[in-house]
Amino acid sequence: MEQKSYKLIILTAIILVMPMIGWAQTFSVTTLAGSGNAGTANGTGTAAAFENPTSAVVDANGNIFVTDRTNDVIRRITPEGVVTTFAGSGTAGFANGTGTAAQFNNPSGIAIDASGNLYVADRDNHRIRRITSAGVVTTFAGSGTAGNTNNTGVLASFNGPTGVAVDASGNIFVADANNHRIRRITSAGVVTTFAGNTAGSTNNTSFLALFDLPSAIAIDASGNLYVADRNNHRIRKITTGAVVTTLAGSTQGFNNATGTAARFNSPRGIAVDASGNVYVADHSNELIRRITPTGVVTTLAGSQGNAGLTNGIGTAAEFDRPMGVAVDASGNLYIAEEGNDVIRKIFPCNLTTPTISGATSICSGSSTTFTTTYTLGANEAYLWSTGATTQNLTVSTAGTYSLRIRNTVSGCTSTASTGIALTVN
Repeated sequence: MEQKSYKLIILTAIILVMPMIGWAQTFSVTTLAGSGNAGTANGTGTAAAFENPTSAVVDANGNIFVTDRTNDVIRRITPEGVVTTFAGSGTAGFANGTGTAAQFNNPSGIAIDASGNLYVADRDNHRIRRITSAGVVTTFAGSGTAGNTNNTGVLASFNGPTGVAVDASGNIFVADANNHRIRRITSAGVVTTFAGNTAGSTNNTSFLALFDLPSAIAIDASGNLYVADRNNHRIRKITTGAVVTTLAGSTQGFNNATGTAARFNSPRGIAVDASGNVYVADHSNELIRRITPTGVVTTLAGSQGNAGLTNGIGTAAEFDRPMGVAVDASGNLYIAEEGNDVIRKIFPCNLTTPTISGATSICSGSSTTFTTTYTLGANEAYLWSTGATTQNLTVSTAGTYSLRIRNTVSGCTSTASTGIALTVN
């Protein structure tokens, strides 16, 4: 087991606009669940504990399912942060069953289909497991013996699968890490090799393309696959016709740039949003990266090379070996972080800039009230330049006054309103 250093969770968000290539939006990092210490406890928020969580997926109701790898269980987190064990006994092994009667052995990747069924890359059992919404666990494919046989159901074999994704037709794609292959499983359980062969980095079609420990896989609305190609330090793209190219990355390192001019350090987790933006858990750079559909790579959050458990805005936040990334319909990200044993939530700061109105000149001894018509949403608060948090602001001294909107959960603030300069005659 890897030795961990445990850090204090810093809950205060520091506002910082990240230097990005062509994208100035900021993101706020918070801790959704986990104490920061390895454990098995169910509970709410930081009262819960994980040990080496490696991947996550979000269902249609906003519940987050996590492969809690070293605990050998699948955990469920409600949108409010309540953590329970959904499946797995907590003892490494192999057993089909319901809920905690089932067993896993280092579950590493997770995906969900349109009906709410979960698919788990059960790494050290060399199987792909399916979990219904009622928690019933079965083996979907894989014999349990390491291999690379193409066949149906339990007659097929895998070797340390670590990532899964499901397309709109119900096909499951598997990052079969130790076989350096991407496998496809039909809804009937028929397993074939979709791309890859031996270890390498060649771009080509199907088995002529090469990967080196592909660790995670995601799929976009058009059916294109994106692979975190761990030992090649690249993000690979595979079309529906099995044509493999490099979307971004080259040699090991760190660089924000476009396409192969960008650099990653052991990317482990990957997700795609509805707009085709790709999010990467850049494990050994301690970062969350974003890739646009045109291959422009930026840093979304984290301090490059600095491991920690600090919440904040953009590069003020710190991670410790981020492994998995998931995105929900609102654009929020969820990070499974093995070094800190927590699940982080990243909010996009999309607050509307308010407008204010009021007099610009008053007589000495009198006052005026600045007003705004902005109506607060959930978890929002007013924040005037004076520090006041009321909707309207009454003042009697000369100066320039402005208003921001602040999200009390994420720590995000809007751009300040155009200031009103008040003179006193």
